[in-house]
Amino acid sequence: MSLTELGRYNRNEAHILIGRLESEGIPAIAFDGETSIGDGSYLFIPVRVMVDEDDLEIARRIVADSA
Repeated sequence: MSLTELGRYNRNEAHILIGRLESEGIPAIAFDGETSIGDGSYLFIPVRVMVDEDDLEIARRIVADSA
């Protein structure tokens, strides 16, 4: 298993997207979601949504269909 970046989103969008992917059976994880939460700048730092490289293409299609 090798993680690859699906995209960068604001904190709320990232977690909604992760839920959507997982509902389709694609494990996903957020990187950087808690970055700088202590100083209040966490809304300005994009969250990387990561998926297994084998799931990347289908995850991209799910994102495109959701837009």
